[in-house]
Amino acid sequence: MSSKLLQTLTTALLCFCIVKTATAQLQVGFYQRSCGFAEFFVKQQVRAAFINDNGVAAGLVRLHFHDCFVMGCDGSVLLDSTKSNTAEKDSPPNNPSLRGFEAVDSIKTILEAMCPGVVSCADILAFAARDSIEITGGLGYDVPAGRRDGRVSLASEALKNLPPPTLDVNQLTNAFANKGLTQEEMVTLSGAHTLGRSHCTSFTNRLYNFNSNSSIDPTLDAMYASQLRRQCPQGGDASLVVPMEATPATADVAYYRGVATNRGLFTSDQTLLTDGKTKAQVFQNAQNPFLWRSKFASAMVNMGKIGVLTGNTGEIRKNCRVINS
Repeated sequence: MSSKLLQTLTTALLCFCIVKTATAQLQVGFYQRSCGFAEFFVKQQVRAAFINDNGVAAGLVRLHFHDCFVMGCDGSVLLDSTKSNTAEKDSPPNNPSLRGFEAVDSIKTILEAMCPGVVSCADILAFAARDSIEITGGLGYDVPAGRRDGRVSLASEALKNLPPPTLDVNQLTNAFANKGLTQEEMVTLSGAHTLGRSHCTSFTNRLYNFNSNSSIDPTLDAMYASQLRRQCPQGGDASLVVPMEATPATADVAYYRGVATNRGLFTSDQTLLTDGKTKAQVFQNAQNPFLWRSKFASAMVNMGKIGVLTGNTGEIRKNCRVINS
């Protein structure tokens, strides 16, 4: 064997071992000995927040996604801006649409009283997203934990890494591939749009002056477009929101059924019909609710492993909004 080939194989093996070790440090039941009731209390607080406002479930799922896609699942989306730095949460893709911060604060306060300095904000987000999916009708799943919190949050990183609602299917596929997720996982995780509402400003480009030939995006169902135009008048209040689909507080396959009938709210939803493979997945998910719920649970676990900090890296924040002094 040549020395060059041996060096290449050794480097590849070393990289594999590093990745394997980092992933292995996330484990189900991570807090069993250090804070045994941690997951129970997260679930309890998510349920209380949901009873008060069922929109918080969508907010918590989205918080986890927006955290993981920007510098990894390190809780950086929770950090407040300072005089010298604009944080992720205040970047245009996040502000003013992200929500659920107060629910996370409540959870953290309880866990710090019980187990000071033990449960990370990043893990709280992962648990709360899982519990939000379960409480809205999705499948529960085991969350490997052991994430630690990052100390850096940059608005510019959110702009760079969060896929906007205007992407086409190839751009979406690449955006998810850059995070180690497959095209199928991209279609599966797009199903998170089954929950919550969207600001009109995220899709009015499809309703008014779409292009030189049509004011309305021709791929949008005409009746649905008319409904959206009534809900989102041109030049209307920027704070107006509409449901993402017909059942915004239920984790079901109504999202895929909407996309299949040209009622996907965003360009990034409707574009899933423009590729043979993604179109087949849309129709498969629409017809098989249990299959989608199962795939979604698995994809959420994989997403929750993006760029995690473990071991001695990062910190366990005392307050999710600020780094430890």
